Amino acid sequence: MRIKVLVLAIVGLTSILCAQTQRPVPPQAVERIVKEVRHEIIMLPYYGVFDDIKYSVNGYDVTLMGQVTNPTLKHDAENVVKHIEGVEKVDNQIEVLPLSTFDDGLRLRLYRAIYGFPALEKYAMPVIKPIRIIVKNGHVTLEGVVDNQTDKDMASLRANGVSGVFSVTNNLVVVKGK
Repeated sequence: MRIKVLVLAIVGLTSILCAQTQRPVPPQAVERIVKEVRHEIIMLPYYGVFDDIKYSVNGYDVTLMGQVTNPTLKHDAENVVKHIEGVEKVDNQIEVLPLSTFDDGLRLRLYRAIYGFPALEKYAMPVIKPIRIIVKNGHVTLEGVVDNQTDKDMASLRANGVSGVFSVTNNLVVVKGK
């Protein structure tokens, strides 16, 4: 009987301590963290058109996802995010794409095919390119945003026309209202 009471007391105390450590997160704190994470990621010096870093914010915890061509970029992304005020934990799930001269050549040909095409040249203007070209073992994924369905389809057609591409997954999102 004494053991049961002791166990119940320990379980009760543990649940009280857990409830106290899970403090509510104000929505404006999450909103601020989201903005700062985005800002810090796009300001990374080696973040380029062939990298795609995504993130999610759950309270004071940030999860990083996506693919990068440079292992340093994975580490740098985690480092800048964990120094944001309020961030308590960073789960870095960013995949470093394998080194491949074949994929490197493919990236350059894809860049020219997409950003060099007159109807898609407008996307080459911003510093942070809205169409991200991810290449892994000859398989291409297009990420990012475009103005309309025609541009989305055109980017996919241009990528499919590049010699050496095994497959193209088009995850481009059409921005509403344009």
